[in-house]
Amino acid sequence: MSKELEKKSEELEQTLAKQLELLKKDSEDWLKVGAVVAVGALLAYGIVKATRKKKEKTTDKALEVLEKEGLLNDDIKKRLTKSKRSTFWPNLTQRLVILGLALAKDKIYNEIFTSPAEVNEGEKSK
Repeated sequence: MSKELEKKSEELEQTLAKQLELLKKDSEDWLKVGAVVAVGALLAYGIVKATRKKKEKTTDKALEVLEKEGLLNDDIKKRLTKSKRSTFWPNLTQRLVILGLALAKDKIYNEIFTSPAEVNEGEKSK
């Protein structure tokens, strides 16, 4: 009885080790995709932040000059400080999100539609 239990425990340990190994391999791919998306997002954020600061400085200077001259009223202030609606960056962000989703979809479809025999053949060739 104890030999059977030991045998089963060894089999379970081996199965668990194989599952952990597969999980590590799969997580490496997802980690790479996530890192690429994160770097792209940080880069886009940095560019937007840098360009926005320059615009705010020139707007502040223009507001100061108009205030000194006495030409600043609520309507002009609202027009100068109002953010513009159409820009290039939201389109870029949307495209990056769509690209990430397409890559994830391809990865998931490949995993779902590969038969177990193909997976075993792939592991043997590696």
